[in-house]
Amino acid sequence: MATIAEDIVATLRASGVKRVYGLPGDSLNGFTDALRLDGTIEWVHVRHEESAAFAASADAALTNELAVCAGSCGPGNLHFINGLYDAHRSRVPVLAIAAHIPSSEIGSQYFQETNPMELFRDCSVFAEQVQVAEQMPRLLSIAMREAIERQGPAVLVIPGDIALQESQAKEPLSIRPTHSTTTPVPSELDRAAGVLDASAKVTILAGAGCEGAHDELVALAGHLQAPVVHALRGKEFVEYDNPYDVGMTGLLGFSSGYHAMQDCDVLLMLGTDLPYQQFYPKHAKVIQVDIRGENIGRRTPVDVALVGDVKSTAAALQARTAQKTNSKHLDAMLKHYRKTRSKLDELATPSRGSRAIHPQYLTRLLDEAASDDAVFIPDVGSPVVWAARYLTMNGRRRLIGSFVHGSMANALPQGLGAQKAYPGRQVIAMAGDGGLTMLMGDLVSLVQNGAPLKVVVYNNSSLNFVELEMKAAGFVTYGTDLANPNFAHVAESTGLLGIRVEKSKDLPAAVERFLAHDGPAVLDVVTERQEMSMPPAVTAEQAKGFALYAIRTVMSGKGDELVDLARANARQIL
Repeated sequence: MATIAEDIVATLRASGVKRVYGLPGDSLNGFTDALRLDGTIEWVHVRHEESAAFAASADAALTNELAVCAGSCGPGNLHFINGLYDAHRSRVPVLAIAAHIPSSEIGSQYFQETNPMELFRDCSVFAEQVQVAEQMPRLLSIAMREAIERQGPAVLVIPGDIALQESQAKEPLSIRPTHSTTTPVPSELDRAAGVLDASAKVTILAGAGCEGAHDELVALAGHLQAPVVHALRGKEFVEYDNPYDVGMTGLLGFSSGYHAMQDCDVLLMLGTDLPYQQFYPKHAKVIQVDIRGENIGRRTPVDVALVGDVKSTAAALQARTAQKTNSKHLDAMLKHYRKTRSKLDELATPSRGSRAIHPQYLTRLLDEAASDDAVFIPDVGSPVVWAARYLTMNGRRRLIGSFVHGSMANALPQGLGAQKAYPGRQVIAMAGDGGLTMLMGDLVSLVQNGAPLKVVVYNNSSLNFVELEMKAAGFVTYGTDLANPNFAHVAESTGLLGIRVEKSKDLPAAVERFLAHDGPAVLDVVTERQEMSMPPAVTAEQAKGFALYAIRTVMSGKGDELVDLARANARQIL
């Protein structure tokens, strides 16, 4: 007779699960032994459970299939929380198997006791505990279905002793995704069409909900003569082969996207939940399309709400609206975009003299040398800015990250998950020095799991984006210094290829060697600490903040920092 743990593994196998990310422990022994006996599902051993959850999140994001992580009781599975929050906010299907203390000890303040159902409830679509063996496999199938259909993490809590009990299940269940289309009712589509037909200047804001709807989006933009602005998570699905794209908006965007939204009289939002209210137009009418009705109107007042998937709804809107012939708004925004794009490209150049390397130049070289189907994963902070502005999408490349949850340290573990999902594909983790050192122990996991991940370190010896936020708010930078090791030496000591670059002239050859290496590698690049990533529109409050920062910096005796800041960004100012 099979155990409950063996039944869980059989169900995972029957449902197409190929990997489980995790860290073993005594309360998880039944499950890990069941994996050993089965032999068809890979155990991806990491050095921290947060890495396991992040890796599963990336795996699910790329494959659109259920990914699984597992951890032992108490502190073990508690480490999942940050990675599961990322999966929850990114809306990807993850099953977390959270082992628990012996069932007879629950409530007694036993060693390593926590309350996992309450701990995980806020970062999951489902969190329940197996109380008795008879609840399996029903509770497992419910958890898997919740994760798949609601696109988020489901947590199954199971005491270690119950996992070792005999199962009464006859055959393993197979839990697979379903597929459907959702289109608003004709009367709502007609309302939206009337607003669009009456408009002279339509702008489209497109987000991650446009995945799989590229052709319908482009066709609708041409039909409406509408410039297309993308949110960060929409970049990989919207930007390529799109003659109407005018760049990104939001905190990390640039001015052409910002102005295309501010200058329209109708904003058509397609599959986006861009969180920054200050970037929405104040006087335009708004039509919002989203598969999740609860998202509609949460960021800006909406005139017409359409619940539907972007692919079918965009096609339905095109069929109901008149072909626009006046391209004045579109032409003006495209001209603005070309000018903005040219200015951004001018910054992606080698540094002068002995100065540290401009991060824009590093990112441009990565973009040019990477494969046509590369997966890029930037750390939260300044690497996300450079990825958003200098990576080129083509419909085959992917760009994922902790773009909604906004957690540091995501690049390395998500890179591991991406690489395990696609072992033959080039995966590039664009790590910040602060982010990398948070979970640096999992560099060892790359070697142990045979994952040829390429890790680029934007090494500016600081929490760079935090410093920028301090400056914008008028604060003297404080507590942001990082005393970094030579990351190439760290890499070599753990069995990876390590390369360090300090001068621009050495960077092109180093990038080529790094990406060509047959195995995991770390490229440690000393980048300019004072590089400014200017927002698309500088507010009066930000200008005031920078002025206060300058005054306070001089008065605190750190005036040389201002000189260094000016030198590093002279090409942006002049």
